[in-house]
Amino acid sequence: MSSPPDSAYGLTLDDWTEWLAGQGERAYRARQVVEWLFAKRVNSFSEMTNLSARLRETLANGFTLAPLETVLVTGSSDTTRKFLFRLADGRLVETVLIPANLGPDGERSDRLTLCVSSQVGCAYDCKFCASGLAGFTRNLTAAEIVGQVMEAERSAGERINNLVFMGMGEPLANLTQLTQAIRILNADWGLRLGARHLTVSTSGLAPQIEKLATLPLPIRLAISLHGATDEVRERIMPVNRKYPLARLFEALQVWREHKKQKITFEYILIDGVNDGLDQATVLARRARSMRAKVNLIPYNTVEGLEWRRPPEQQQEAFLDVLQQSGVPATLRREKGHDIEAACGQLRLREETDRGIIAAR
Repeated sequence: MSSPPDSAYGLTLDDWTEWLAGQGERAYRARQVVEWLFAKRVNSFSEMTNLSARLRETLANGFTLAPLETVLVTGSSDTTRKFLFRLADGRLVETVLIPANLGPDGERSDRLTLCVSSQVGCAYDCKFCASGLAGFTRNLTAAEIVGQVMEAERSAGERINNLVFMGMGEPLANLTQLTQAIRILNADWGLRLGARHLTVSTSGLAPQIEKLATLPLPIRLAISLHGATDEVRERIMPVNRKYPLARLFEALQVWREHKKQKITFEYILIDGVNDGLDQATVLARRARSMRAKVNLIPYNTVEGLEWRRPPEQQQEAFLDVLQQSGVPATLRREKGHDIEAACGQLRLREETDRGIIAAR
């Protein structure tokens, strides 16, 4: 490593071992450093008392322990919380904490789930989603991804035990930093999030899905499908023009050959667009071909967009087609709608003259 990264939270144990060796330090120092960072959660390098004064000074000069800053925490009536984080360059991202009594798949759960962002903005322009309305700015670093988890835990005063990459941005468009962050989040020397508690959601970047499938990372995969045929999916998801459903399902077959974890299809129900029972029938066939489960999500209103959620009777009818076809399916009763934190509502609203983008 020719130069240290900006944040200490973006390095793996091997990275620390290599960096410390360059400073003339023994290999065991690396484990001491990561213990201070991820187990003891120190706020300054001066607190790392089993390191020499010289090494602590070197660390303080080369790294920061503040990859992001909490600007705003918005509480929901259903106990969902949305965090607005400012990054070192002044950019902002949002992160959502989902209460433990409801998991991201709509089922009751004891998991405390954090919905993490991977980019500032998004370039994929899904027509129902607020995250990309302001366009794409940049990828997040591994440290900024890990930092969201650490800061949310500090604010909540609880340990987050389930993580979903379903916030702002397309995770697989930031594959290098994403996989680095996952290694840190999963490792026994890192944040110790287990294999069954890390889910990456993608709009369908087929080559990246295939690459991710071959990496020895303990993760689950969720596909933002939202249309069972190319005609419907292209209307709301431009990525389908580059990676149509046939290509996407080729990649999913590669995933199944390498991973044991079940695939989830995320499907936002939009009135008059993709909620027809003909779509449900095709979706059931596609889900069965991958032995996938389906998570139905009634569309959440986004100011400035034309879409509406279907009537509850139509939602239930769509669900019934899937279940009668033998597909494991749930209808999510979303959390956080009143603070614009539910799926598709992570939107940076307005930038003040102080550089803070606040949620309305």
